[in-house]
Amino acid sequence: MSGRQGNKLPSNLPQLQNLIKRDPTSYTEEFLQQYHHYQSHVEIFTFQPDKPSKELAELVMFLAQVAHCYPEHMASFPQQLKELLSYHHTVLDADLRMTFCKALILLRNKNLINPTSLLELFFQLLRCHDKLLRKTLYTHIVSDIKNVNAKHKNNKVNTTLQNFMYTMLRDSNPTAAKISLDVMIELYRRNIWNDAKTVNVITTACFSKVTKVLVASLKFFLGRDEDEKQDSDSESEDDVPTARDLMMRYATNKKTTKRKKKLEKAMKVLKKQKKKSKPEVFNFSAIHLIHDPQDFAEKLLKQLENCKERFEVKMMLMDLISRLVGIHELFLFNFYPFVQRFLQPHQREVTKILLFAAQASHQLVPPEIIQSVLMTIANNFVTDKNSGEVMTVGINAIKEITARCPLAMTEDLLQDLVQYKTHKNKNVMMSARTLIHLFRSLNPEMLQKKFRGKPTEASLEARIHEYGELDAKDYIPGAEVLDVESQKEKGGTQDEDGWESASLSEKEDNEDGEWIDVHHSSDEEQQEVAEKVKSMPIEERKAKAAAVSTSRLLTQEDFHKIRLAQLSKELNSAPGKAAKRKNIEIDDEEEEGRGELLSLRDIEHLHKKPKSDKETRLATAMAGKTDRKEFVKKKTRINPFASSSNKEKKKHKNFMMMRYSHSVRTKNKRSFREKQLALRDALLKKRRRLLK
Repeated sequence: MSGRQGNKLPSNLPQLQNLIKRDPTSYTEEFLQQYHHYQSHVEIFTFQPDKPSKELAELVMFLAQVAHCYPEHMASFPQQLKELLSYHHTVLDADLRMTFCKALILLRNKNLINPTSLLELFFQLLRCHDKLLRKTLYTHIVSDIKNVNAKHKNNKVNTTLQNFMYTMLRDSNPTAAKISLDVMIELYRRNIWNDAKTVNVITTACFSKVTKVLVASLKFFLGRDEDEKQDSDSESEDDVPTARDLMMRYATNKKTTKRKKKLEKAMKVLKKQKKKSKPEVFNFSAIHLIHDPQDFAEKLLKQLENCKERFEVKMMLMDLISRLVGIHELFLFNFYPFVQRFLQPHQREVTKILLFAAQASHQLVPPEIIQSVLMTIANNFVTDKNSGEVMTVGINAIKEITARCPLAMTEDLLQDLVQYKTHKNKNVMMSARTLIHLFRSLNPEMLQKKFRGKPTEASLEARIHEYGELDAKDYIPGAEVLDVESQKEKGGTQDEDGWESASLSEKEDNEDGEWIDVHHSSDEEQQEVAEKVKSMPIEERKAKAAAVSTSRLLTQEDFHKIRLAQLSKELNSAPGKAAKRKNIEIDDEEEEGRGELLSLRDIEHLHKKPKSDKETRLATAMAGKTDRKEFVKKKTRINPFASSSNKEKKKHKNFMMMRYSHSVRTKNKRSFREKQLALRDALLKKRRRLLK
């Protein structure tokens, strides 16, 4: 029996593979027989490498499966496979080439090949015109580099591969360059190659002549794909109730104080859930890792000026340059006149271009350069000949630019823009009011007295710094509301020594049965602290704030108190004026300041929804009438292809033909008795039909 089984083994490779894995030493002769068979097939293959060979493919996969069982005999097998692929990969049969690659992947998974040399070979194979092969290699490259860096970062392998990638991005084959870039981007997103070297290698792809490589690298720095994925994820979460659902529930029920409190509580819980569900994403961290952003931005601007790509690619280049200038506070003065050419209301995607102009402005840009941009926007957008939406967009853009570079705004321009506070269009009016509100906090002196509002403590302290002026403080502003020594430090020794005395005093109090007044109202504490700080002179406040900042470690509660005190300055009236509000509440969402980058909503924000035109209203009306089959009369005809009855045909006949018919002429001449009998017959007929 064993002899017969042994005779079958040379032709039955899966069975032999199974037996070898169980007992390698017993089947060494059979393995060597197959190995010699493989070597003879390889010699034949070298003479005609373009011909398919099914037997060679089966032998290669068999040897790859059992290679770990005979490491002495199979020492040269991986190198031989790599040489065959590197020399003949352009002429090899597609199936045989895929088999060789799968065998090498299998050997790599068994840790029989060095990852560096194999991955370099696979990057070269990306030049092949085989989509399935490229997809397989891409998946393996990403997963293999991930596994290499699973326990700890393998810097030796990473450095070698990154240097090789640098050459691959300049490869003459656009497909190989694009996939190499995709590999680097994917590894960066998986936090495997998230170092500065990877980012700076990807920056070289931004100057590629291949459009696909250029667009992929720009999208990486702009973070487009991540935003789209997050949007799709947020759209799929339909199970969570929205704020509108909660408001509708409250509106449809009876209005009571209890239900109103329940609604407020539910809205707070909904806000917390939304915050928890959002993953923590470090946006645009790649831009921060660029070694020389000034040189990179200058090269990008030069490329943009000579660019002959589509308008969308030019927009992406402008977006990246504006982000670089805004985040790193670069000096790129030629960028502003370039953007200025596109600032026309009829320009395609003009709101995005306005956004780029706002992103590229910062405090270190000379005010004269930004002033020309502001005047262009004011002259082209904020004029009465334009529509309300165009004027609103222009004022919003001016507001965002001046928020980042306040020195660019002139008094004459501000006075002209402020006059739109009384404009008939509500959107224009509200945009002008937001501009007034901005300058009340930045520099109220630039506004006319009637637009300054009631002066507060914060408005008295407000001052625009001169160009290049740095306001460095050696203390935490607002720390004067805290004590020099924390109450916990004072009371720590008392708590340790006074356990028994505290328990005894509690017993005595309980025995007396008297009420104890506990003063813990946050509103009253806030008012007391505000009154104490108000009575202090400014120099004493600064001295106390410096003493508090240097003498103790501040907790989260202390910072919360400081924020409350700073916010109260915006609400408390200046000395000698009537108070606005007695106390305030702080909201976590309002604490978040202006971020590094702006959103398109800041420019396009309309306070009043514009009226839709007739075509839009008609389209929405027709969209609501698609699924109304239940209101359509159902046809009771059994066979839909049958001809219509004479009764149905009469309905479609011409009236002039029907008016002289016998049925029409005799209808008016019927007596009352005949009408009675006809009604009776009709009712009986209907009754019989219902009984059936």
